[in-house]
Amino acid sequence: MTMFQELRASFSLLALFVLITGIGYPFLVTGIGKSFFPYQAKGSLIEKNGQIIGSELIGQNFSDDKYFHPRPSAAGDGYDAGNSSGSNLAPTSTDLLKTITERVAELRKNGDMRPIPVDLVTASASGLDPDISIAAATFQAERVASARGISVQQVHDLITLNMTPRLFGVLGENHVNVLKINRALDALSAAAVP
Repeated sequence: MTMFQELRASFSLLALFVLITGIGYPFLVTGIGKSFFPYQAKGSLIEKNGQIIGSELIGQNFSDDKYFHPRPSAAGDGYDAGNSSGSNLAPTSTDLLKTITERVAELRKNGDMRPIPVDLVTASASGLDPDISIAAATFQAERVASARGISVQQVHDLITLNMTPRLFGVLGENHVNVLKINRALDALSAAAVP
């Protein structure tokens, strides 16, 4: 076999695999996704009055007392999806300890001495976690109820209604999506207005 024949065979295989793996496979997977999972394939976007207000998959910053607050973001204040990353600080880092201490102090500023759920003072690996634990939601229930002028029981009921259970009953933890539960709070407030 001559060198030209070997090069031609190599480039032919390269072109074939580029067509299969670079064009055919992505189109196939995209087509299957759009056909069977259209909501997820479009980014699990949430709309309000025809406007996209967020995604179920990316956290947003809610700082008003009438809303549940998400996990802190290591991706900056804006939960910038283009800057997704963890802080990469080691558990023994003094910077990490200082940041967590400041967050704990902020949560305790009103004299609340209950144990603080860890996900309210630590960022997730992506820095964009859209969910909080049931403990984190429960910890915030009294503040949210007070700010909205509703009962704590109503807030607890919303937590229960918006809870996503463990996958297959064993994987992960029960949690709530912050954007979804905050939308449910807004809907509850709108329904209460005569």
